[in-house]
Amino acid sequence: MSVPISRAQFLRGDLNGRRTTPRPPWAVSEARFVEICTRCNACADDCPQGLLRVGSGGYPVVDFSRGGCSFCGECVEACAQGALTRRYQGVEQMPWRLAAQVEDQCLSLQGVLCRVCAEHCEARAIRFSPAFGGRAQPLIDAHTCNGCGTCYAACPGHAIALVERATQPAS
Repeated sequence: MSVPISRAQFLRGDLNGRRTTPRPPWAVSEARFVEICTRCNACADDCPQGLLRVGSGGYPVVDFSRGGCSFCGECVEACAQGALTRRYQGVEQMPWRLAAQVEDQCLSLQGVLCRVCAEHCEARAIRFSPAFGGRAQPLIDAHTCNGCGTCYAACPGHAIALVERATQPAS
């Protein structure tokens, strides 16, 4: 049985309906976020990296093609409604559960000497392991990767995906 997909899903390459555009760092749960965010765009206006933009329904989303997140917290400070918060029930929260994942179109996997993602990764979460045929296998340390997105923006082959840690395949 085939499941119909929307035009938006098709255009963003989301044929199985699982890709979502990430919310700003320190966003509360999606249901709560949609409930309390007023779409004022104060978070986007205050983001010094210019990563936040208006997404579906007018809600803010992160656009990693513009660069990486420095986790400065300006967006949190700008959010008067509490849709972005560093603390939940008194516990310090992670900015998000995103981590980088290398896709098949990686230039290094195609035999092209490229290490741009690793060169841009301030967390030093990306390294390369020699492989047969002059290729190098990119390896991402999920414990070190903070999901900032700098590698995504830098990758000339558009081979980096930022995915929820829970959905990453075991490596």
